[in-house]
Amino acid sequence: MGKKLCAVLLLFSMIIAIPMVHGIDESPQAVEKWFQSLGMTKEKVTKLHFYFHDQVSGKNLTAVTVAQANNTFQSPTLFGLVRVIDDALTVGPEPNSMIVGRAQGIYASSGLKEVGLLMTLNFVFTRGEYNGSTLSILGRNPVFDLYRELPVVGGSGVFRLARGIATAKTYSFSSTSGDAVVEYNVIVMHY
Repeated sequence: MGKKLCAVLLLFSMIIAIPMVHGIDESPQAVEKWFQSLGMTKEKVTKLHFYFHDQVSGKNLTAVTVAQANNTFQSPTLFGLVRVIDDALTVGPEPNSMIVGRAQGIYASSGLKEVGLLMTLNFVFTRGEYNGSTLSILGRNPVFDLYRELPVVGGSGVFRLARGIATAKTYSFSSTSGDAVVEYNVIVMHY
């Protein structure tokens, strides 16, 4: 009985502490109060810069194939390939650079004639003033273009009601492994 009580108390204290760790009360009452105060709040503009590490080979995979068409690997664009990702977001392009978050979501090869990915993902920030906050990305990524523009369609935490643009540029790509490092510059408006 004593171990069960300790486990329940530990779980309860963790649940209570979660809003404090993230720095924002996410309860329904707090969100409603926040919405009511929007008329008096000025929008902010935030600029972010980080690197996205997509590893599709080796021991430490961060992107895994979850679906493919019968002819995906006969297609020059890998049409029909779907991957789920949990990629590191880092301060610099080096693999051992400080991690500031994760890119979690799905990308699918959706172009028949040109390599183009449909990307739906969340940038989940795990460090600093944005810890616990997210930005949601949904858009087309023509990966062989020098710059790609992806819309920011929302967010949570300090990025509630975010909207903006994420610009991607490939920093490095291995044609043998498929691993890539992508530089992101993000500009968002939020409350």
